[in-house]
Amino acid sequence: MLDMDAASFEALVVDELDQLPDDMVDGLDNVVFVVQDRPEDGSLDLLGLYDGWALTERDRYGAGELPDRIVVYREPHLAVCDSVSALRDEVHTTLVHEIAHFYGIDDERLHELGWA
Repeated sequence: MLDMDAASFEALVVDELDQLPDDMVDGLDNVVFVVQDRPEDGSLDLLGLYDGWALTERDRYGAGELPDRIVVYREPHLAVCDSVSALRDEVHTTLVHEIAHFYGIDDERLHELGWA
């Protein structure tokens, strides 16, 4: 298990987000990225979460909607990583995975593509 304070982890997430391809992040509309210590249930099983309407379902999306959220959980990431390099890789994978949900790509397809 890796040890990293919340501020350092958030900086790492921002850095990994900045390294994603422009065509992946430029299309994100009304989405915020949030870092939290753990999921609400306190488990360490979930690394990230997309909370919102996928782009493919935005016909139900109205004006004035609160932003969708992509949440990256710090403690679960630290629990599965034993180095900063491994943590960067895992955060990168989590960001791609959750952004894919925004674009309407489900877990089955993400498994096929190697991002789950």
